[in-house]
Amino acid sequence: MMKKIVYSLVSASLFAITGCDQTQTSDQMMSNQTANAAEGQAAAPADAPAPKETVLAVVNGASITQPVFDVYAAQRKTQKAGQQDSGEEAILEELINLELMRQESVREGLNTQPVIVATLDQQQRTILAGAAIKDYMEKNPVTDAEAEKVYDAQFGSPATEYNARHILVKTREDAEQVIELLDSGSDFEELAKEKSTGPSGASGGKLGWFSPAQMVKPFSEATAKLEPGRYTKEPVETQFGWHVILLEDTRESNPPTFEDVKERLKIFVANQQLQKHIQEIRETAAIEIIAR
Repeated sequence: MMKKIVYSLVSASLFAITGCDQTQTSDQMMSNQTANAAEGQAAAPADAPAPKETVLAVVNGASITQPVFDVYAAQRKTQKAGQQDSGEEAILEELINLELMRQESVREGLNTQPVIVATLDQQQRTILAGAAIKDYMEKNPVTDAEAEKVYDAQFGSPATEYNARHILVKTREDAEQVIELLDSGSDFEELAKEKSTGPSGASGGKLGWFSPAQMVKPFSEATAKLEPGRYTKEPVETQFGWHVILLEDTRESNPPTFEDVKERLKIFVANQQLQKHIQEIRETAAIEIIAR
């Protein structure tokens, strides 16, 4: 219950900003479109008109072009990861069916329904935001040196880990009573099962191995002052209540190498940079929140 996340390398993550997996798919789609456009532009003179998009099918007058096919194929591949890819003909047939149903939706007036209009608006917002995020990341890549600064701050040297038990109670008086019972020879594990209000009480207050960063500061500081086999003689207060802590053992932990965590650290730093960039944009934006 008390363990907290101080440093998350995986989640992260960068795509949490966009709110759904759809943005990651849009990144792939935009990447395909950019590559196709670049190939077409490279072969044409600077003053030549933009080349026409290759049309793969026409459905009741509506064209399905190569870029649309590429976007759908990339999106489909992401959504059906692990499944066997269909051939191009099958994918095109799916696109034709989708276009037919889109046209039916328009004929039935479904495209004017408020929820549909709002959904389409939000999808466009998500995709364009994802494009802006991708563009910012590409223009501001994280260097090894930047990642190494985080590594030095978080993992740079061996740290002491602790193996402890605790008894969590609601008041200082309850904790003092527990200490009196321990002083008189009561067993810590049995007292934890009997009196602790925390989830570890059922296992005798056992917390297992943890680093100081994984616990709230008052708890970590009190634990670090103990010798193995000793318990706190004064109750320890945290936002969770009052604790009596028994330190069972300590050990030195060796951090992972920089190379082992470099890429995850870069994601972490990139996310921080993005958050800062968004905050800077917010400070210059005209934002009005209308109370509902």
